[in-house]
Amino acid sequence: MLIRPEQIEDATAVSHINTAAFGRPDEARLVERLRCAGVEMISLVAVVDTAVVGHILFTPVTVESDEQYFAAMALGPVGVLPEWQKQGVGAALIEAGLQACGEAGHKTVFVLGHSDYYPRFGFEPTRPYGIACEYDVPNEAFMVVELEAGALANVTGIVHYRPEFNEV
Repeated sequence: MLIRPEQIEDATAVSHINTAAFGRPDEARLVERLRCAGVEMISLVAVVDTAVVGHILFTPVTVESDEQYFAAMALGPVGVLPEWQKQGVGAALIEAGLQACGEAGHKTVFVLGHSDYYPRFGFEPTRPYGIACEYDVPNEAFMVVELEAGALANVTGIVHYRPEFNEV
């Protein structure tokens, strides 16, 4: 399996992956809206032989309070074709994506996801940091990983996603 940056010719496969993985077109449409908006993204695909079987996306978010503004990245969506799930494709995408975020100079990554899955990659709940999500989500489902130790020292506030996420 090869993890590589998404290329323009992968767009159809990425759309199919996200629709199949989530059982609905919402996430595929989100990825397309973000592309059309020209958003700075880290977008990777997993390739087996010549087939694209998985996709992960990281987009910018901000942590805002009355006193501060902190830039970060958010993971999501991550999708794997159903026939390739539970074979390590998603984990490989997450690990490669976090590494790519760090190499690009990003210090933290947030995720809204399953609290029994993401901690294996270093994610932990945001609540102890005094950080919350702009969306009404369970505390345990909103997590963060510091790619640089201490990056969240003295950072508190609400995480705001790109407006394109409001339509999902």
